[in-house]
Amino acid sequence: MATVGRALLILAFALTLYGIAASLYGARTGARQWVDSGRRAMYAIAGVLTIAFAILEVAFLRSDFSYALVASHSSTTTPTFYKATAVWSSQEGSLLLWVWLLSLWSSLVLYLTRRSLREIAPIAQAVLLAFCTFFLTLVVFFESPFTALASVPSEGTGLNPLLRHPAMMFHPPALYSGYTLFTVPFAFAVGALVANRVNSEWIQGTRRFALAAWLFLGIGIVLGARWSYTELGWGGYWAWDPVENASLMPWLTGTAFIHSIMIQEKRGMLKVWNASLILATGTLAIMGTFLVRSGILDSIHAFGASTLGGPFLALIVVMIGGSVALVLWRRESLKSEHSIDSLLSREAAFIVQNIVLVGLCFVIFWGTFFPLISEAVTGTKASVGPPWFDRYVTPLAFVLVALIGIGPLISWRRATAANLRRNFTFPLAAAVVCLVALLFVSGTTEQPKALFFIPLVAFVLAGVAQELWRGTSARRAMSKEPPPIAFVSLIRRNRRRYGGYIVHAGFAILLFGVAVSSSFEHNKDVTMKPGDSARINGFDVRYARAWSEPLPEKIVFGSTLDISKEGRHVATLRTSRGFYPSQDPSLGILGRFFMGEAESEVGLRAGFGRDIWAVVNPDLLPLQRIIDEGNRTFRAAMQEALADGRADQRAIDQLFLLRDQAIAGLSNQWVRRPWESDFRLIVSPMATWIWVGAIIVFLGGAIALWPAPATARSRVTATYAAKLARDLARS
Repeated sequence: MATVGRALLILAFALTLYGIAASLYGARTGARQWVDSGRRAMYAIAGVLTIAFAILEVAFLRSDFSYALVASHSSTTTPTFYKATAVWSSQEGSLLLWVWLLSLWSSLVLYLTRRSLREIAPIAQAVLLAFCTFFLTLVVFFESPFTALASVPSEGTGLNPLLRHPAMMFHPPALYSGYTLFTVPFAFAVGALVANRVNSEWIQGTRRFALAAWLFLGIGIVLGARWSYTELGWGGYWAWDPVENASLMPWLTGTAFIHSIMIQEKRGMLKVWNASLILATGTLAIMGTFLVRSGILDSIHAFGASTLGGPFLALIVVMIGGSVALVLWRRESLKSEHSIDSLLSREAAFIVQNIVLVGLCFVIFWGTFFPLISEAVTGTKASVGPPWFDRYVTPLAFVLVALIGIGPLISWRRATAANLRRNFTFPLAAAVVCLVALLFVSGTTEQPKALFFIPLVAFVLAGVAQELWRGTSARRAMSKEPPPIAFVSLIRRNRRRYGGYIVHAGFAILLFGVAVSSSFEHNKDVTMKPGDSARINGFDVRYARAWSEPLPEKIVFGSTLDISKEGRHVATLRTSRGFYPSQDPSLGILGRFFMGEAESEVGLRAGFGRDIWAVVNPDLLPLQRIIDEGNRTFRAAMQEALADGRADQRAIDQLFLLRDQAIAGLSNQWVRRPWESDFRLIVSPMATWIWVGAIIVFLGGAIALWPAPATARSRVTATYAAKLARDLARS
């Protein structure tokens, strides 16, 4: 089946070349049959890649180690769920996932626009097919997922222990969905510029894809943060890692694009800005993929050094150069139809918000690539750490939250004094009350970041609540519906607007969790043995007992901690560290079971008020003497069993049985005679609100993305038709 898989990839590659040629020929000659043929080529590519991906998935589920990819990233002891998701844990498998998702999303948008955007779609079609060609080139000629092994091993290496976490296994598909979906508006922006159709038509045709890209990429980022928080054992959710930053940058510019296209749709403004934003976002999405695969920057998320850096760098150069050339070429057509009437307007607030979002992206870009910049200038590869990012990102985040609250409350075109008074009185009052309450309760200004950030969050939430209340009240007055039904109907009939309000509220809550948890977090590193206690932020932590589990796929050393406060039991935390067998024979028959890759299982008591977090780092040094002695004993016994060039199978089987008993005995040493080990303890207030805010953000995004009911659409269409009729009558 590996041969079939390779053949399918080659077939898909040939179809992309045909599709590009047919699309470009149809666009140039106006022959619709060629454009349709290019579109059907994309459908065929999606079908072929679906079969290829299914073949690889089945190989993982069956533990077919004749595939080099399966042998190096799975094993018979890997749980079925992780076998199924191990496909994209590798360089080759993730590239196949990338191009497969790209073909699916491209097929969907081309199907939806098959009868519209007739001048733009053929060029966009060719661009999407070109992206497919690039990634298929990689999986056909550079990193094939269907490479077969001449000698099939009886067991695989197994999945990287750090990836054995549900959030991490859903994280790559969500990220890749975001990246690939951003190529859709990118391609249609290129098509609009080439065809000189730069009005809002291309935006209306691809807006939902931009919103879906933003939503999926955001989900991927949050899942990655959750994985970091609960799996890596350092106690944080964001480390300003290069690959983390690479996913955040297109999300920021995509957020700016989603806001600014409303101004182009309503006022015919910001055409250059919007075209530039989406072209930059598409390029940053490819750059994020490049950072994971090039190895040019150190990251726990990257696949390490590879030969793919050159091709990706060439693609990025082409995208940047082509984007700049297209915008300059059409600069006359991209002139705004109107100008801002007043600085006190929603347009002005959106523009400032866009500048802040792009400023955040620039700061993160500079900090991420500073090692390369410094090396090019000085010859020394210097880097910046989290404090540098915090210094510049924090003030921009303050401004961004304020603008999130201001934008929905201020009028389009020009705000009057009456409008400002009516819309801002309640949110400002809520912010002031919150600030006074915080100063009264805390009695200190030692954490100004949190003390001033929380009132901003109150301002945003009060503004959103006010708008939802007013809309619901107006709905009730017109329809006489009960409040809950009126509220649901309000959102249902204007999903884009009120879904956006919910996103704003969720984002404010998320940043509230970040600000409070980072400002008031308490952490402590202690060394304890069973019976010892430590104290952190008023909580008493007692090391209750040690435990171990010699499982088939790993050896686990764990600790149980009892948490109490003022004599009252609060929680029981179980934390452990699992060691997976190494394939390195030099570590010895016993040693390889204790010196391979390891994973941490965090003990976590999450709550709306605070998270109590603990992780153990067992010290295996006390076992080292016994392990070394066992290695020597088993090596001598194995040599004896293989004496005279003849294998005594019965003796070898007995040795393996004794080895398993020795491993169990060694792990029991941790329980019977426990020794001191290192623990990291953290008390993090309000950290749960980060994940609560993220869920609200995604809920709002899903509401805004979900199509409006047919009745609402027909009413909107009728409203626009009536307005057009009035304008024509006046003229």
